[in-house]
Amino acid sequence: MTTASEPSRRTVLSAAVAAATAVGVAVPAFAATPAARPAKASPGLVDDHAWTTHPDWRSGTAQGVRPVAGTRPGVVIATPAGRTDYTDPHTGRTAGWEYATWTSPVHRLSVPATEAVVSWNAHTPAGTWLGIELKGTYSDGTDTPWYVMGRWAAGDQDIRRTSVDGQTDGRSAIQTDTFAVEDAASGLRLVSYRLRLTLHRKPGTKLTPTVWRLGAMASAVPDRFTVPASKPGLARELTVPRYSQEIHKGQYPQYDNGGEAWCSPTSSQMIIEYWGRKLTPAQLSWVDPSYADPQVCHAARSTYDHQYQGCGNWPFNAAYAATFPDLQGVVTRLSSLTDLEKLIAAGIPAITSQSFLKEELTGAGYGTAGHLMTVIGFTADGDVIANDPASPDDGAVRRVYRRREWENIWLRTKRYNASGKVVSGTGGVCYLYFPVRLTPEQRTALAAVGIR
Repeated sequence: MTTASEPSRRTVLSAAVAAATAVGVAVPAFAATPAARPAKASPGLVDDHAWTTHPDWRSGTAQGVRPVAGTRPGVVIATPAGRTDYTDPHTGRTAGWEYATWTSPVHRLSVPATEAVVSWNAHTPAGTWLGIELKGTYSDGTDTPWYVMGRWAAGDQDIRRTSVDGQTDGRSAIQTDTFAVEDAASGLRLVSYRLRLTLHRKPGTKLTPTVWRLGAMASAVPDRFTVPASKPGLARELTVPRYSQEIHKGQYPQYDNGGEAWCSPTSSQMIIEYWGRKLTPAQLSWVDPSYADPQVCHAARSTYDHQYQGCGNWPFNAAYAATFPDLQGVVTRLSSLTDLEKLIAAGIPAITSQSFLKEELTGAGYGTAGHLMTVIGFTADGDVIANDPASPDDGAVRRVYRRREWENIWLRTKRYNASGKVVSGTGGVCYLYFPVRLTPEQRTALAAVGIR
């Protein structure tokens, strides 16, 4: 969680990137059950698209990769396309890697967009890692560069998981995990994109990453300080584990100064365990045995972005969730609490991102420039039941927040900070984690919010 007195990371990064010079990409050109691709529930705001099926992976352009079928189709290294050296900027180590690439077909957006966030689900055994890139076309017909959206591995023994700062062409930029048009008021929009995967492995081995899901959420949410109120439509509460980030203060300060900033991985771990996925004693053996809830420490280490120096990289959290057996993770935007009610009704909790002053959310007891919570249900009056990790202990995590207050702080894109300055809001961003094998009700609920 970012304190109320601090600017949000996107505010800081927007200013920094706007002043940066164009920087080239350094690395080489590098599932789910099939269903019809549904229309987004809120047309005109968000376009969610993903490649997940065997036919999906057979499309596009492959160099050294092959698709694999089965209950969870994906793409793997077949015969490497080449070899490259990579110098890890966070360790200074240079190592040689074999690589292969898969480039998606062009996806034309139903929503000309000002922002895009990429999500991926993959298995990266020790000795392997991924590069993820995006190249878009603007509304004036010109193209963006290939932007690095992440260099990722589930572990940290081979490379340091990282975003890449300083990427801009003067018209758009990468703000940690988000592609953004720098001057939305100009009318410039992203109208299509391709994604490129580079799968790396140690030379001379048969190792390979497996990528099951790759996609992006592109959006054009208008600037707004307030949003229309939705009508309550559901009373239900899901039984989701409750974990506090605050009990981890001072633990493992190398991961964003310890638990006080761990709202994102703490929320992720709650939902991962809601779906019945657990870490093994061997996976947790590195954690100090005197620490409570060691799985939260593990989640922080596994989502830490060494460039951003924090655990709040949105796609890194979704990718971490998908390292658990048969679990998927995506980053999206929703349009209202009605969308969340549909998901809760189907048994799917959500992690939401919001920022607010202390007085804007009754009962929170704090203000923040950026915080993640887990929405687990709604009261009979329509108020939001949230597992809020910014609580003094696990027993205090369950909170009930006023519907109208909560909806506005989550969905707005503009707000006033404690100094009266206009700063950004997240505009309905959330993480959704769900199993590969869905019930019909779950499939329908996800389709209703644009996820397949």
